[in-house]
Amino acid sequence: MKVDDQGWLTAIRHHPSPNFDQRPGDAEINLLVIHNISLPPEQFGDNWILDFFCNELDPKAHPYFTAITDLTVSAHVLIRRDGEIIQFVSFNDRAWHAGASCFEGRERCNDFSIGIELEGSDNQPFEEQQYQRLSELTHALIDHYPTLSKKMITGHCNIAPERKTDPGPFFNWEHYFSML
Repeated sequence: MKVDDQGWLTAIRHHPSPNFDQRPGDAEINLLVIHNISLPPEQFGDNWILDFFCNELDPKAHPYFTAITDLTVSAHVLIRRDGEIIQFVSFNDRAWHAGASCFEGRERCNDFSIGIELEGSDNQPFEEQQYQRLSELTHALIDHYPTLSKKMITGHCNIAPERKTDPGPFFNWEHYFSML
């Protein structure tokens, strides 16, 4: 797995999202933020996440969607339960994944981070193939962006603790870090 000069992974599925903009000119990419997402909550395998990140979510498809259909968010990539990686935004651009956030005194984490969504929830374990693919992706990102390191990986819960809980208690940080 490699990242090309435009910030796109090679040999994976791209599903471009309109929910991004340019990073500030002086921003170095030096943080990975791990998230989880399932749409509807606790349900896996459909394409609702893709629709959500591309502003195409049908609010009539599920009652939960009416509350989120007007949100404009994205992540750089999604790792599905089966290990498939889908990229929505170039890593060189600012995806809208972290919201109001702070890491080690630095606010606006979207400016300097890469957002990785795992299809999952706070209430269920993640699949082994997700950890495998996340590890491969992390290695590719660290190889391409020299300011990234194992020390600069965190969960959404750590940068927005009053708002977010993901990737949740079932994310096995020890297992993930052992693969790096």
